[in-house]
Amino acid sequence: MAVRKKSKVLKDRGSRLVEMILGYIKQETLAPLKSLARFVGFGIAGSIFLAFGLVLGLVAELRALQTATAVFRGNLSWIPYLIVVVTAVAILALAAWRVVSGPAKRRITKAKR
Repeated sequence: MAVRKKSKVLKDRGSRLVEMILGYIKQETLAPLKSLARFVGFGIAGSIFLAFGLVLGLVAELRALQTATAVFRGNLSWIPYLIVVVTAVAILALAAWRVVSGPAKRRITKAKR
């Protein structure tokens, strides 16, 4: 009888240990992955909306340059397109500069000190 009772206690402790380990694994891996997925999802959605807004803004700039100004007529009709392309390149350069020299670079330089 004592052997059966002891084996039952061991099985009970073993099953509780397995439950505890599985709970710990779920807590330490699934919860952070869910929050990471949420963070990445909002980042992708924001990027899509920002890109769409920038394209609409550039089209609006082109439309305004073509219709509101009488200077770019005839042989100079290509200048509004050039201005919009220069604006788009400037926005891309600003974004690339902020990515390269943003908060991550400051953290890296602090870590090296």
